[in-house]
Amino acid sequence: MTTPQYDRKLSLLIGNDDKALDLSSLRVRFSIRRGDISTPNSADIRVYNVSDETAQRIVSEFARVRLEAGYAGNFGLIFDGTVMQIRRGRESQTDTYLDITAADGDSAYNFSVINCSLAAGATLDDQLGACLKAMEPYGITLGHKPELPTNKLPRGKVLSGMVRDYLDGIAEAAAAKWSIQDGKLYLIPLADYLPGEALEITAATGMVGLPEQTINGINLKMLLNPGVKIGRLIRLNNASIQQARLGLGVYDQMPNDMLQRQGKLNNDGLYYVMVANHTGDTRGNEWYTSAICLAVDATVPKALFQQSTAAEPLTPIKPFG
Repeated sequence: MTTPQYDRKLSLLIGNDDKALDLSSLRVRFSIRRGDISTPNSADIRVYNVSDETAQRIVSEFARVRLEAGYAGNFGLIFDGTVMQIRRGRESQTDTYLDITAADGDSAYNFSVINCSLAAGATLDDQLGACLKAMEPYGITLGHKPELPTNKLPRGKVLSGMVRDYLDGIAEAAAAKWSIQDGKLYLIPLADYLPGEALEITAATGMVGLPEQTINGINLKMLLNPGVKIGRLIRLNNASIQQARLGLGVYDQMPNDMLQRQGKLNNDGLYYVMVANHTGDTRGNEWYTSAICLAVDATVPKALFQQSTAAEPLTPIKPFG
């Protein structure tokens, strides 16, 4: 279904659910960076001409920022995270600004520690549950997980250390990737994607320019679209994708092979969102989403799963779920 992309909307709240400042009426510029890796997502938000009183309250009272953006017919959350730094400055003689640097799940990633023991017979689900419990004080809940391998521990196991290290182990054993998206933990298999209908991206739904095939995947740009989520499927018309040129030299054979494996085109036009960046200016021209995607049947590089203990052999990303 085509949703008209007009009438920009933005909501910027700084604070907690029960107490927050609404800065949506001011001029706001933002740059949001999101990916399907465990490194926390980040945001740079600049708010113009904030009063001294409001700026002081933001510095002293609030530690959370929530940004929603899009259009009247397609509006939603693009970032929810913790304020890491606030800076004030002047852009001109008439305009001051307040810069907010924020991260999504940064505290949980850097400081959540687990200290517990599991009895013999515990599964990966039990280990994941223990990790989530250790991350609860930092506001992290479960967003999505697949069916994990049911292999049981032959003996008891002590979990002691950084939670992120144990999540790395769980993801490796499940042949998956984990990341934190808007305060929720997502575990997505290397050969799968989030459930739900594929998002149609065409010129009618806001695509800007033409997608481009690269060794890292399919790069595309569109009008700001909060529906483009990490791990979600999108559908492209392959005829609109500008194909990369293969090198002819002897030393181009490896890059050519990587391009044909990772940057390949899917016959049905289905692609997995690996990177989704949002940039905007409520009183400027910038209002875009940039994404890097992989074909659902792209071959997963062997280096990513060579030590995996997954119960089943890996296959290309499943094109139909």
